[in-house]
Amino acid sequence: MAKYQYPDELKYSETHTWVRAEKGSQIVVVGITDYVQAALGEIISVDLPNPNGMVDVGDEICSIEGTHTLTEVYAPLAGTLIAVNEDLIDAPGFINSDPYGDGWLYKLQLDDKEEYNKLFSADEYMDLIDEESDDFE
Repeated sequence: MAKYQYPDELKYSETHTWVRAEKGSQIVVVGITDYVQAALGEIISVDLPNPNGMVDVGDEICSIEGTHTLTEVYAPLAGTLIAVNEDLIDAPGFINSDPYGDGWLYKLQLDDKEEYNKLFSADEYMDLIDEESDDFE
């Protein structure tokens, strides 16, 4: 059994975010992977962005502070930031307890839905994690 969980219905980026498409729309939900939340330790705070801004692939969107480290979260896709998970302001631990559910970070209205299809599958992301782990041994 895998140490971390990577739901098959999600897409993943090389910057360790997951992306879930909302059916019948150009809207996606974005969060950090189980791998990253574990590396951060207990999440202490989340610095969320303001909605309604345009983002490009690779833009720094927000930062997350854990007991082990602080990390920046980068946009896996381009679009318009339409919502943030304000529940994380008072309960950042949702990222630890439910990274693929209540721990989501923000929603994007995509510029190009085809870009979503270019992200990694769960299996491809697991291969990336294995390669990164090998680099640190």
